[in-house]
Amino acid sequence: LDALDASPYKDNTIVVLWGDHGWELGEKEHWGKHTPWEGSMRVPLIIMPPANMELPAGREEGFASLLDLYPPLADLCGLDVPDYLDGESLKPVITGEKESVRDHIATSLGRSTFSIRKGDMKLIRYYDGAEELYDLNADPHEFTNLAADAAYSQQLAELRKLAPVDARF
Repeated sequence: LDALDASPYKDNTIVVLWGDHGWELGEKEHWGKHTPWEGSMRVPLIIMPPANMELPAGREEGFASLLDLYPPLADLCGLDVPDYLDGESLKPVITGEKESVRDHIATSLGRSTFSIRKGDMKLIRYYDGAEELYDLNADPHEFTNLAADAAYSQQLAELRKLAPVDARF
């Protein structure tokens, strides 16, 4: 980054760092990337706009998807963002206008297994119909499944409405 800042390209270069998946290193007795828990689902996403945008450095905790990677790059470059893309432009987040462009995030894993996260609540539905519900604020390591707890029936119903539908499964 120091070399970029010292180069003639600092005012027209966008730097992006991301990962394609997480990797659990023994969490919940799993080694690998094939679970719908936070250790496998969360990935780094860092976007550094060109120096001439003179934006303050910052970090946002709002939801973003890797589907949201192309739209802000096109947007920052002044290119049209096609309407048919599922991604949202993160430009308002990068420029500080918004904290997030999504109110929830859906992540799929394998054959019809997915997770839905909205706020601190997270629903996991497996291909066989089994469900897990977590309050990540109270239980960040996802050990206490609240899906059968009547006190959380409203949150469970709300997250179920956001679930993706795939007629193949």
